[in-house]
Amino acid sequence: MNSFAPDTVFYAIGDVHGEAARLRALHEQILDHHEQTFPGRPIAIIHLGDYVDRGPDSKGVIDAIMALEARVANRPELTVLSLRGNHEQMMLDALDGDLDQLDLWLRNGGRETLRSYTGPDGDIDAAMADLPKRHIEWLSALPTIFRIPQHHLIFVHAGIEPRDYPNCNAQRHLWTRSPRFFDPVQWAGNEALSGMCVVHGHTPTVGFMPEVAGDTQRINVDTGAVYGGQLTAVVIADNAKPEFLTN
Repeated sequence: MNSFAPDTVFYAIGDVHGEAARLRALHEQILDHHEQTFPGRPIAIIHLGDYVDRGPDSKGVIDAIMALEARVANRPELTVLSLRGNHEQMMLDALDGDLDQLDLWLRNGGRETLRSYTGPDGDIDAAMADLPKRHIEWLSALPTIFRIPQHHLIFVHAGIEPRDYPNCNAQRHLWTRSPRFFDPVQWAGNEALSGMCVVHGHTPTVGFMPEVAGDTQRINVDTGAVYGGQLTAVVIADNAKPEFLTN
């Protein structure tokens, strides 16, 4: 559980999948938007997971997020938070030495991730043994959910199980595409979700446009950046209608 000042503005970024140049540009866009629109107010930038696989520069994505973390380390008014996605989990499972998990990861974008460390002509087997320790440690430490109850916000990669929240397990956070989650009407029986907004990615939206479901109960910002869509951040401030920045 995280605590933030009442006037904090939240920017949550959807699935990146190796689109490092666009992420760096979106970071600058967010900082500029905040300076112009909410000067003097605290800001939290939240990455919703799936930094690696499929796209051209997974290494660059991790470097970009770690660089942003370092950039704001001495700025208490600016917080950077990052969640684990299912692709980070697949990568970590593959690196544990399970051959089935390795095959799953390589078939779902892992080869592209390894190429981002070796270059186009590098040896991906060698890359497996020589991935930067600081990257693996950073990925391993990522949580699967951020709960900010005083702002009525839940940030998660894939979603939650409405029947079990807040006790649903991490696999739900990483993988779910349950119809119960996608339909906020079905959340009604769980008081812990009353008045809450769940911000997530994982499932590319129809038409690659941000999706707002229910009475702003669920916001999906996976707008298919690696599939030809935009990389999207949702802006959440006070009780205002969500705004979206894209790159």
